[in-house]
Amino acid sequence: MKTVLALLYLGFAVVVCQQTCGYNNVTDALGILQESKTLMYIRPVTDWKEPTYIEVDAIFRAVLDVDEKLQSLTTLVDFEMRWHSQFLSWDPEAFCGISRVPIPETFVWIPDINIAEMTDDNSVETSYLQLHYNGTIKRKKVLNIVTKCSLDLYKFPFDSQTCNLTFGVNANPVTDVIMTSAISASSVTSLSMNIFSSGEWSLHNVHIFLVNVSSQGEEWSKVIYQISIRRAPILYVINLIIPACLLVFVDVASMFIPMEGGERLGFKITVVLGFSVLLLILNDFLPNTDNPPILGVFCMVCLLIMIISIMDSIFISYMLHLSAVRPDVPNWLKIWILRRLARVLRIKTIEETPASSIDGVQNKAVNGQNKGGSPGGSPEVDGTVSLPEIPSQVKKEFPKEYKDSVENKLLRRILIELLVVRRHLISTKKEDDAKSQWHLVAFVLDRFILILYLTIVTFIIVVVVIVWAA
Repeated sequence: MKTVLALLYLGFAVVVCQQTCGYNNVTDALGILQESKTLMYIRPVTDWKEPTYIEVDAIFRAVLDVDEKLQSLTTLVDFEMRWHSQFLSWDPEAFCGISRVPIPETFVWIPDINIAEMTDDNSVETSYLQLHYNGTIKRKKVLNIVTKCSLDLYKFPFDSQTCNLTFGVNANPVTDVIMTSAISASSVTSLSMNIFSSGEWSLHNVHIFLVNVSSQGEEWSKVIYQISIRRAPILYVINLIIPACLLVFVDVASMFIPMEGGERLGFKITVVLGFSVLLLILNDFLPNTDNPPILGVFCMVCLLIMIISIMDSIFISYMLHLSAVRPDVPNWLKIWILRRLARVLRIKTIEETPASSIDGVQNKAVNGQNKGGSPGGSPEVDGTVSLPEIPSQVKKEFPKEYKDSVENKLLRRILIELLVVRRHLISTKKEDDAKSQWHLVAFVLDRFILILYLTIVTFIIVVVVIVWAA
């Protein structure tokens, strides 16, 4: 008897162990693949007053592109949403322990989730969902989406941007569908940073907001993912900021090139052309906005002061030309530049020797011409210089032989030549003094532009650094 019972038990165990189940047993029992209209198009609740809770989860993998011109953001996101179907559930023990079944997504109701900021969707479509024994349905998808984002480029390239991804449904108000976040914002941030691909942009933080938006007399449930990203500025520092600063410093150094030649003007024009190329490169990165970046303001101010320095070089060259064709410096230039501006700039100017003193010396040395060519007079030299008449008392003291001696005539001739040379030297000195005044005017103006250049550039650099560091 015991042997018979043992054999019966072993036979029953073998039969049980040989029992097999498949996913088709579950789908057949639930009627999923029968294209049921109720399962496909009706929100899966037995009581219409009961809302369906949809949990969304977004993990950010990468920022593929940020288009400053179009004000758009391209992101790669691992997206998952979960909801509960009251029509689809089973007992895993009745189906060999099967707890979940992959099913085609076209055979069940799926919430029409949309992203409000999305302008383009390049995601790969998924074909299957995961149906769990308790009625929970999970849908996973990798999103490659382009969304609108209002970019603040004032601190470019040391800028941080904040963009929103607003998930919501179109067909069901908050009384039918309530959207929630599957995990907390800190968990999303931590998980995203672990898998985030850092290129030009790095992930800084993720915030999650659950809001109800009123529209058309009803409220709609929304989940807002707010992501903060930072730009890696090293590429722009090397290719844009450092070359711009070097060109500015070179242009400042060119102010010390001598004013007489034309090398300074040609050099400055070359620097401005190089700086214009950098402005064209910067223009390719930035959009047309009412709030230009501080870097663009810096470049435009530097370009403006470069143009002013070029105009200064042209004006100085013109003044040096005037020193040759117009010896006298106008009085207004003497007053405003040589006296007032030079005093402000602490530049010492050589005071002009009074003309009356020079004329007095000349009148004492040269006293008229010999009228009539008398024997006691002096012969004219070049029609301008003659020896003064010897007083009559002095004439009586000298013997006639001495007056008419060869030595006396030779000394007279030498004295006349010396007076001619002296007069020529005085005239040359006046011309040189006039030229030196023109050079001094040019020097004062040149140093004024240099000080103005350094002041403006230093001020704008300090402002830019403060803005970037804030």
